[in-house]
Amino acid sequence: MCGIVGYVGKRQALPVLMDGLRRMEYRGYDSAGIAVMDDADLRVAKSVGKVRALADSLVDTTVAGTLGIAHTRWATHGVPSEANAHPHVSCDGKVALVHNGIIENYAELRAELTAAGHAFASETDTETLAHLVEHLMRFPGVTLADAVRSAVRRVRGTFGLAVVSTDYPNEIIVARLGSPIVIGVGEGEYLVASDPNAIIGHTRSMIFLDDGEMAVLNRDGYRVVSLENLPVAKHPENIDWSAEDAQKNGHAHFMMKEMSEQPEVLRNTMRGRIDFDAGNAVLGGLRDVADRTREIDRLIIVGCGSAYYAAQVGEYMLEEYAGIPVEVELASEFRYRKPIITPRTAVIAVSQSGETADTLAAIREAKMKGALTLGIINAVGSTIARETDAGIYNHAGPEIGVASTKAFLSQATVFALLTMFLGRQRQMSVTTGRRISEELARIPDLVASLLARQDEYKAIADKYAWADDFLYLGRKYCAPLAYEGALKLKEVSYVHAEGYAAGEMKHGPIALVDETMPSIVICPVDSVYEKTKSCIEELRARRGKVIAITTEGNHELDNLADDVIFIPKTLEMLTPILAAIPLQAFAYHAAVRRGFDPDMPRNLAKSVTVE
Repeated sequence: MCGIVGYVGKRQALPVLMDGLRRMEYRGYDSAGIAVMDDADLRVAKSVGKVRALADSLVDTTVAGTLGIAHTRWATHGVPSEANAHPHVSCDGKVALVHNGIIENYAELRAELTAAGHAFASETDTETLAHLVEHLMRFPGVTLADAVRSAVRRVRGTFGLAVVSTDYPNEIIVARLGSPIVIGVGEGEYLVASDPNAIIGHTRSMIFLDDGEMAVLNRDGYRVVSLENLPVAKHPENIDWSAEDAQKNGHAHFMMKEMSEQPEVLRNTMRGRIDFDAGNAVLGGLRDVADRTREIDRLIIVGCGSAYYAAQVGEYMLEEYAGIPVEVELASEFRYRKPIITPRTAVIAVSQSGETADTLAAIREAKMKGALTLGIINAVGSTIARETDAGIYNHAGPEIGVASTKAFLSQATVFALLTMFLGRQRQMSVTTGRRISEELARIPDLVASLLARQDEYKAIADKYAWADDFLYLGRKYCAPLAYEGALKLKEVSYVHAEGYAAGEMKHGPIALVDETMPSIVICPVDSVYEKTKSCIEELRARRGKVIAITTEGNHELDNLADDVIFIPKTLEMLTPILAAIPLQAFAYHAAVRRGFDPDMPRNLAKSVTVE
């Protein structure tokens, strides 16, 4: 995996392909390559490293042609190298393809093709497909589309791919199973991508392939069929954000830009969704399943990474205010432990991209067992959004930075809205609903006030630049936030950090504490304030350095902690939304102080579309 882009039309393909690759750089990758159809020849170029290196290698080369495919690779099978970079080309040089996903049975296919005389040039699983397509095209009457369809039907695993051949110089074949493919519809031209962001600068009209579908594209149009070659009716959808939304707009990094967008993101997440008089949330995406949500007696929430931690915040909200038993599961483990599901169970998938492979697999497992499946998704038209029974969009706009910031805050806000919705279906009083709704309405301005204090966060990050290890601690609603804060620091600054529920500190982690291991303790004045404050005292007794996050007006920690960050007072259930701001900012400034690019952390990809 990581990013696919393709073009067929009237323009020169190379500039379109390179622009698409640059727009997908945020996803994380280690090499890049292009294949352009130049008359009846394939012009292929690859490089290790950034897209800039690929562009530099093409400066003195003329690559003409109005059809091509390109790829950024994030290594799975084989080290980063030119040989392992995509596109991969068949032995006869006629077929080139790019691929996201994993071919699980590549070894047996490779052995079969080697015995048939094919010579492999890489360590990758993907190259197997290029040779298999070539091999199948040797049979009389087999077209490129026929060969691709037959090839992928022999595959075990996942794929999103684009294939070209010199025998069909005006055609791109795309197919999808478990890895996203979107087709951009322009005027006399068609684009292909694994991410709408790659092509949004050229068209907002897009077709999203579903699993088990493939399409044949040429300058005159497109045709979508199933892998059984049955026609599939597909109609373009309009994307409601623009290329400008995915630019830095004067910020040094996307991470800072997206942090600064959070007040408006929260307003968008809540816009039109709060009925202040009724103390309720108006969730149009759940309207058609409202009768079923009223009857559910158990919720299971699945997610990965930051989405998992947002779900844990939601668990506290839903159990305390909606009175529903909630379990939060790592999506990557959910279907392997044989979960017990009844028709009165709802399974909620939380995913920014809507393409997270583990989360998608969890939803399919839940549907197979009869659960009501719901989604909390940011990407409109994504696979999880289409496959769940109903759901709620975040409306956070494109998130380019690999480390989630605005998506995490919007997910926590959606859980607050969902808590009101499910709570009012049950025993939540209108008074309680009004109190939550009124406080939610204040949150965007409170977040803006915290974002204005970047100099304070930077100074603290600079002060602790010497530290290579951190503990993050919190209780109740702030325990998941401790996990999320530690994740942010690990992701972007490569500092070892561990998040713990503060009550667990005495059960092991305190053994690590000395003057060389600072702790960030989230200690708002809430129902567990005294217990969390005791944790700070225990850290100081071991000479630990402490950065405390507490409520404005509380000065009890001034002489107890080494540094104190104040956040506005709000409802306990909403405190994580505010306390997340200094944690995000601390991680960002720590990364910059250490000389790292927080937008593209090493070894990470924005959307994890393979297990």
